[in-house]
Amino acid sequence: MWGNTFVLALRAIRRNLLRSFLTVLGIVIGVAAVITMVTLGNGATQAVRDQISSLGSNLLMVRPGQRMGPGAGTAGAPPFKQADLDAIRAQIGGVRAVAPEVRSSVTAVANGRNWSTTVTGSTGDYFTVANWTIASGRGFTADEEDSGAAVCVIGATIRRELFGADRLPLGEQVRVKSFSCEVIGVLASKGQSAMGMDQDDTLIVPLKTAQRRVTGSSRVGTILVSVRDGTDTARVVSALKGLLRERRKLAADADDNFNVLDTAQIAQTLSGTTRLMTSLLGAVAAVSLLVGGIGIMNIMLVSVTERTREIGVRLAIGALEREVLMQFLIEAVVLSSLGGLAGVVLAFGASLGLASMMQVPFAFDPGINLLAFAFSAAIGVVFGYFPARRAARLDPIDALRHE
Repeated sequence: MWGNTFVLALRAIRRNLLRSFLTVLGIVIGVAAVITMVTLGNGATQAVRDQISSLGSNLLMVRPGQRMGPGAGTAGAPPFKQADLDAIRAQIGGVRAVAPEVRSSVTAVANGRNWSTTVTGSTGDYFTVANWTIASGRGFTADEEDSGAAVCVIGATIRRELFGADRLPLGEQVRVKSFSCEVIGVLASKGQSAMGMDQDDTLIVPLKTAQRRVTGSSRVGTILVSVRDGTDTARVVSALKGLLRERRKLAADADDNFNVLDTAQIAQTLSGTTRLMTSLLGAVAAVSLLVGGIGIMNIMLVSVTERTREIGVRLAIGALEREVLMQFLIEAVVLSSLGGLAGVVLAFGASLGLASMMQVPFAFDPGINLLAFAFSAAIGVVFGYFPARRAARLDPIDALRHE
């Protein structure tokens, strides 16, 4: 019985191919839209996590001032000193590395070219803390750090803009403000940060070099603290705040005149935001599935009206109501399932192309594909049942009289 019913349903669909195609178009668009939105949203979430992790592994950023962000400022907040870094290394457990950071915007000149960039002054631990890999050359030696030597490590963007992508500039001179530094290393590319900044557009010199020849000040603008894997970051943050409050002689009721930012919390916040946006976009796209289901119900009702005499003949020669019900229900399910399958294929191609255009990872999720396909089949059952029940309950005599 099931086989014959299925064959009859397929024949009915094949008789009106154009109408069948237009019927399932809403399902195709709905399934494709849902899968594409969720796939791109997952890719964006993964991209945010990757970009935040590129800043450093379990990284804490400590800066003077009560808050971060635009307009925060550091008025009234004393800068950090080298002694603060030494105290953090010696007294805070679970810390893997600590590095100071001093930044300034400069114009770098080399090879007859110039490029506006950011110079960063720090120590050799900076490459560990900030998750930098030296692709060519080396980092700073202890003697270079202590003496404030005129050496530098450059990012991939500066290498490309000043020397060309095919030229290895080790041993070349780069002029920064009033001094020239020797390029001793080239960093591996990181790409853009989560905020859209080019992380490779950087030139790193020893801390004392930056303080003496670039900023003219012994201030340390930021302390970067890398926490060991498996260590409770919240405990380290609490201990760090207690130590800095003690060193900066803050009263018990006084607010912190510094702030500690955990990049892991930033990643969680941004990931949660992108997941929420993905869910909202997926829900909006799912509305088109309901529209497609309504389209299937309308076409099936038209089909019942057109085939009233056929239904009457089947009922008159002994067909059971449930057989007629199953025939029309199978037609609706087959239509919606074909639409769902076509939507999955369309979504795969669209997601792959859009992920490449948006430069986010292609985060293929089999679960959402199966869920969207199953939902499309369920829509066939839900919206096909009413027309099928109407066909099954036709009176054979009235159906045979239908013109």
